[in-house]
Amino acid sequence: MIKPDSLLEVDRLSKRFRSKWAVNELSFSLSPGSIMGLLGGNGAGKTTTLSMLLGLLEPTSGSIRLFGHDFVKNRHAVLHRMNFCSPYVDLPQRLTVRENLRVFARLYGVDNSSARIEELTADFRLLELMDQPIRRLSSGQKTRVSLAKALINQPEFLLLDEPTASLSPDVSQWIRQRLRDYRDQTGASILFASHDMREVELLCDEVVMMSHGRLIEQGSPQDLQDRHQRGSLEEVFLALNEQGGGA
Repeated sequence: MIKPDSLLEVDRLSKRFRSKWAVNELSFSLSPGSIMGLLGGNGAGKTTTLSMLLGLLEPTSGSIRLFGHDFVKNRHAVLHRMNFCSPYVDLPQRLTVRENLRVFARLYGVDNSSARIEELTADFRLLELMDQPIRRLSSGQKTRVSLAKALINQPEFLLLDEPTASLSPDVSQWIRQRLRDYRDQTGASILFASHDMREVELLCDEVVMMSHGRLIEQGSPQDLQDRHQRGSLEEVFLALNEQGGGA
């Protein structure tokens, strides 16, 4: 469902690779200041959807409107207002944490970048890591640096692909709280792709469930549980897949 005051509008978005539809007629909208979970198992189409929303893949059909712009035709008008984080996309491994943040600050044209890097260093507890090469960091440390990079330009729209994958529960909880804090402080919108049902339930205001490239259900976590009379998002998702799709 497309809402009139949406920051992001995805309308009948599709991506085909040869004979396979990775994403098929996907439609949803994201309101300003909300956190939306893009939820599905492996192969559901989440990463392909994010790649189209980042301009890395061109849709086969459908449209994306972001900040009122046709994103497919004019993405350069809005790229400076967004950013991205994924544990599957490496930062330059030979550069130190400090060098990485300086490079991305320059790429995004961040004003007073030294002050912004100092602020992120404190927020993400990076001080003791700043002169370490990325390749020497643990998974949790790399995630903290990647999130700092993703917030370097204070994006109004933040895309996250499995940001807590392979992290311990305490680090995952810390990351979720940092994301909530950023949304609350700035009013930014966040699109959070995950296969972790519990994490989406804890973090997100609204959920889009995908299976085999299609939207099968959407709503708030509580609305979905009430609608399907289930005790968790995982139970809702499993029930929908057993039925072969959404209501």
